[in-house]
Amino acid sequence: MSEPRIPTIDLGPWLDGDARTRGAIARTVDEALQTAGFLLVTGHGVDPALRGRIREAARAFFVLPVEAKQAYEAKVGGRGWLGPGAEANGHAEGTETPPDLKESLTFATHEPFEDPVVNAEWYAPNVWPAEVPELQALCEEYLARMGELENRLLALLGEALGLEPDFFTRHMAHPTYGFNINWYPGAEVIGAPEPGQFRIGPHTDFGTVTILDRQAGKGGLQVYTDAGGWEDAPFDPAAFTINIGDLMARWTGDRWRSGRHRVLPPPADAPAEELMSLVYFGECTPGTRVESVPAPVGRVAYTPVDSHVYLREKLDSITVG
Repeated sequence: MSEPRIPTIDLGPWLDGDARTRGAIARTVDEALQTAGFLLVTGHGVDPALRGRIREAARAFFVLPVEAKQAYEAKVGGRGWLGPGAEANGHAEGTETPPDLKESLTFATHEPFEDPVVNAEWYAPNVWPAEVPELQALCEEYLARMGELENRLLALLGEALGLEPDFFTRHMAHPTYGFNINWYPGAEVIGAPEPGQFRIGPHTDFGTVTILDRQAGKGGLQVYTDAGGWEDAPFDPAAFTINIGDLMARWTGDRWRSGRHRVLPPPADAPAEELMSLVYFGECTPGTRVESVPAPVGRVAYTPVDSHVYLREKLDSITVG
């Protein structure tokens, strides 16, 4: 994939550089998000050893017998275990794909809200498997780092649009988020894929920014661009893969693309390939009014939406059954 479509941004010079350096980085971000909706980000300061320890603990859970995992079964958007067949992400864009070939541990907003109505829909205690007690502390540390990185990215995005640095971060007083640990086992676990079946079907994410820590694989992430169609996403083990979601695309009046992507099934020449991704879905404070930035920055004037009415509709759309 050519560098201009999905560039690598080093956050170090963004955080510490002079006005000229920061301006050049902001322009690069703006251009990349107009074409694919994806970036790679280094200089984020998140310890790679922490990511490795989370994977090790999560895998110990995923390889447990199904009966043990079923004690933590949850619905999409909930807290706990999403087993095989629980999600079909392609449904969000109207494609009747078979269910995704993955399992997930899914967590979400960890602090309750003052509004009981918001609390009832968007807060519940996270469910931590007793079989892997080390997972909770690891994930809570990771999620603290994700919250910090999310706000840095949102400040960068505000400046990349030529808006106030807090244009997005002002809507992060008490945000929701989602966090999935996605396990993509090999064919010996999932069997042969059905026609049109993926580890994750083609879709866009629903929120503001997604921060993805992924592993390289033949059955890995692909992204869609107008110039190249479906292509393997570039990979750097030191980098996070960042994409913007539907709410951010609406906010920018489609100046920036909601990054369309999919995860391929295990390849025929490496059927035992196993991958695991850590996926942080950034959102915003419930009740945020998402209204398109006017021209000349924005290109389409979407009808304003309540951020979390939109998110709930999308989560319901990918739920199987």
